Amino acid sequence: MSTEKLPPLAALRAQIDDLDHELVQLLARRMAVVSQLSAVKRNEGMRVRDPERERSLLEDRSQLGAALGLPRELVESLFRVVMRASREYQSSLKVELPMQTDPRTVAIVGGEGGMGKRVAELFQRLGHQVLIADQHTELTATQAARRADVTVIAVPIHATSTVIEQVGPHVPPHGLLMDITSLKQEPLAHMLRNTSASVLGTHPMFGPGVHSLQGQRVVLCPGRGEAWAEWIEQNLQAAGLVTTRATADEHDRAMALVQVLTHFQTQVLGLTLARLGNPLEESLRFTSPAYLIELYVAARHFAQDPALYGPIEMGNPLTARITDTFRAAAEQLRSVLIAGDQAAFQQIFGEVRAFFGEFSREATEQGGYLIERLIERS
Repeated sequence: MSTEKLPPLAALRAQIDDLDHELVQLLARRMAVVSQLSAVKRNEGMRVRDPERERSLLEDRSQLGAALGLPRELVESLFRVVMRASREYQSSLKVELPMQTDPRTVAIVGGEGGMGKRVAELFQRLGHQVLIADQHTELTATQAARRADVTVIAVPIHATSTVIEQVGPHVPPHGLLMDITSLKQEPLAHMLRNTSASVLGTHPMFGPGVHSLQGQRVVLCPGRGEAWAEWIEQNLQAAGLVTTRATADEHDRAMALVQVLTHFQTQVLGLTLARLGNPLEESLRFTSPAYLIELYVAARHFAQDPALYGPIEMGNPLTARITDTFRAAAEQLRSVLIAGDQAAFQQIFGEVRAFFGEFSREATEQGGYLIERLIERS
């Protein structure tokens, strides 16, 4: 060991504090430049996100870090967080809204619920006037609909059709009636029957608890009135959301996989763990990152309201087919494991590997990234 006298611990920590403070000040200076950049982008009608620029920036910063002896993963992770904050800030400055945008009046029926509040916040941030109507508000749903340009139905699935029947006739013919439920065929048909206004079905593919709307997806199912559909799409994209258009039938078929299958397998996992009788704390002593991710997903799922998930799964027309296929696959795999049939096991692996194809490479890379970030936070 070197006999050279080292600086005191307190002095070294003081140096780190000073450097960290400089780093924060540099981030603040960077964000000030982003503010100017936002003004230029809005004047020139540019998008917030430029994927090519982002890839180039990450590669440049990673190479610079590597030349200075820093791990590429460290530098890339840092700048991904910085870029995300930059996009969030640009969206708050309404970069993607045209310079001459007339504010509209948006009524949120069910605006005191979780998703209702999130939708209200979104439109308020974009500069629109928002009216909130709910069970305990002085303003009624029909009153709000009469006064609004856009009426958003943000109530639970089981109440959606009834509320549409009550509110639909009061939406002005020049206005828009839209919903945000997880199923689209029935609500869209109900809206078309109960109003002469424009109609749009939407499904935000996220819950009210997300930290940021950046990159979150919303599915749009047009019913009547392309001008309003374009207006909603423009506003959602200006808030940093990604939009996907689909028919109501396409949406519900996709949700059979994205929601029904996903929720069902999570529920089976949670129910199995609860019934096996093994203490959760005991397994956590031996957890792998993959097992921990599964536990986080399951525990988060069951911490939420079953009144949200039940209608989503029970109301999808393909639920029986999805759950029957799941059960048959589970039974087949169980038989293979009990029989110790390695050849059959490898055949199943080959079948599924062929299904995923090239996506497996992306999954391996992104999955590894998620696991590393999870380990960092443990």
